[in-house]
Parts: sequence; structure tokens; C-alpha cells
Amino acid sequence: MLTLTLVGTAVVLAAEQLLGWTYGVSGVIGLLLLALGVTTRHPSVSSAGAVVLALLVARPAL
Repeated sequence: MLTLTLVGTAVVLAAEQLLGWTYGVSGVIGLLLLALGVTTRHPSVSSAGAVVLALLVARPAL
């Protein structure tokens, strides 16, 4: 169980660093909103985070 927790933490930290490097502060804020909404079970907060991430990813196509 401890190994699974450590691996999960490493994956989340790596994703946060990659998102921060690629999309800047807005990407980190979107990821934090999404994670916070999922863990606290607030759909509006997780939806806001998902919309921020979707807009950041779709921005070059628009």
C-alpha cells in the first residue's frame, strides 16, 4: 500500500511539473482546481478546473 501511495504521489508531482512547464501558472491552477473538486466532491470546482485545462489545451487550435 505504501508503494502505491509513493508511486501515485510521484505521478501527480510529475504531471504538475509538466503542466506548469508547458502551460504555466494557469495549468497548475486548473490542475489544482480539478484535484480539489474531485477530492472534496464539489462538482462545480472540478468542472471549473476541467474547463481551464480544456481551454489551455484547445487554445492553439482556436
